[in-house]
Amino acid sequence: MITLHTNFGDIKLELNEEKAPKTVANFIQYAESGHYDNTIFHRVIDGFMVQGGGFASGMEEKETNKPVKNEANNGLSNKKYSIAMARTMEPHSASAQFFININDNKFLDFKSETNDGWGYCVFAEVVDGFDIVDKIKGVATGNFGFVHQDVPLEDVFITHVTVG
Repeated sequence: MITLHTNFGDIKLELNEEKAPKTVANFIQYAESGHYDNTIFHRVIDGFMVQGGGFASGMEEKETNKPVKNEANNGLSNKKYSIAMARTMEPHSASAQFFININDNKFLDFKSETNDGWGYCVFAEVVDGFDIVDKIKGVATGNFGFVHQDVPLEDVFITHVTVG
C-alpha cells in the first residue's frame, strides 16, 4: 500500500506487483528515497488524467534514475483511477513520472510491441481518496513558459509518500 500525502488530502494506492514487478519496484525505490516528497502534480487535464512525480514547485525538473522496461503488456487497463507510468514517445522511457487516469483511457492500453502500440504501463490503482483525485482534476490550469501546458495555477503538492 502506498499513500500519497497531498495538500488536498491523502490518496491510497494498491500496487500490482504480480502484473508489473519492475515498475512497482521502480516506484517504491523513488518513494522510499524521498524523490516524490514536495513534488507537484504538474499536468492536470480534466476528463483525462493528473500527472506528477517529476517536478518541484516552479516546474523545476527533478533528476531521475535509468528508465524502466515498459510492462504495459501485462493485461491491466488504463481505466478510471488506475495509475500508470508516464513516458516519452520512446516506449521504454518511463522513470519517475506517473499519472492517475480520471477517465477510462483504454486508448493508452498495450496493443503490440511496436512504438505506436506499446501503451502505458498500469501498475496500481486508487483504493481510497477518490474525492481527493476528483478535487485535483478540477483545479484551474494554464501554461507555464512556452513548453508546459495544463499546469495547475496553484501548486498541488505531494508532500510525502508513505510505503506500507
